[in-house]
Amino acid sequence: MAVRNVVVVGAGVIGLSTALVLSKHKDINVTVVSKHMPGDYDIEYASPWAGANSWPVGKPGSTLQKFEKATWPELHRICREVPEAGIHLQESRIYGRKKDAGTATGLWFEELCKEDAWFREMVPDFRVLPKSQLPEDCDTGTAFTSVCINTAVYLPWILGQCFKNGVIFTRGILTHISEAGNFHSLGHADIVVNCTGLLASKLGGVMDSNVYPGRGQIVVVRNKVDQMMTTSGTDDGSEEATYIMGRAIAGGTILGGCLQHGSWESQPDPNLAQRIMQRSIDLCPSLAPKTGKVSELSIVRHGVGLRPMRKGGPRVEREKIDGSWVVHNYGHAGYGYQSGWGSAWEAEKLVLEIVQETGKLQAKL
Repeated sequence: MAVRNVVVVGAGVIGLSTALVLSKHKDINVTVVSKHMPGDYDIEYASPWAGANSWPVGKPGSTLQKFEKATWPELHRICREVPEAGIHLQESRIYGRKKDAGTATGLWFEELCKEDAWFREMVPDFRVLPKSQLPEDCDTGTAFTSVCINTAVYLPWILGQCFKNGVIFTRGILTHISEAGNFHSLGHADIVVNCTGLLASKLGGVMDSNVYPGRGQIVVVRNKVDQMMTTSGTDDGSEEATYIMGRAIAGGTILGGCLQHGSWESQPDPNLAQRIMQRSIDLCPSLAPKTGKVSELSIVRHGVGLRPMRKGGPRVEREKIDGSWVVHNYGHAGYGYQSGWGSAWEAEKLVLEIVQETGKLQAKL
């Protein structure tokens, strides 16, 4: 196979995962171009703000479910074999309330909260919780072991693996996807992989009107927990949620959250933050064992991230734009970490198809 130059646009978890997968092919030279890189905190750059973990939410038969199924074994492997990647295992407790059916968060967690969830054979230790172990206002509950990711460690780790494999990183701002090819370190790229997340809605040549922000807000605290927890909704509005994640390698405890469709607001809402913290304490009293009050929490920071939502789910497909091949890999909403490897392998498959097809054409010529 002739050596091919590939530019990956975007350095979030999807772009980095895709670049790493492609970099394992000796006949592919990869350059990553991105406005933002690991270490940056910007409202346009979703990945650093994530919790993150793996709580499967894809509906059976969906593209998201396919990617979640493929990604789980790899996250579990990295957790076991690569402790420096910033992943550890925690018990997850998922609580459901019948009254949340049809709400924004109820729909968000619909598959996650099922007692006969499709992933029950995939994750370790899945079990249905008895009524005696449920919060007072909850009707169902399950528990299982899953991964929790310290994104401040995990993203630089993937970047480092890419760099070790020869990937070149460069900062750049694109107005049109056709400009991406000019950023390759060895000359013009043969293939561009579009991992621009939320910015796919604004990038010329793509301008995907199905992509929109799903605003999330979190509080990072020093108070420790030994479980991850969530409920299917709250009594504070259909867009508000409660979830708790204890990050690996002293990454703090994440308290969330919300899912506000269409909001670009970058600043934390202090009133929402108060509700998030109090709901978290109510769900997990060990966060504030002395008083049960928010004042007992030791706050590291407040954060706002915009999930790259997409009507129709993730877009992973190939397209010719201005005569050049582009492989799209974006639209993963709040599930980039738990679906990232699966979508990266799908993008890899499409890149290799293009390489094979164009190679045959050149041979004929």
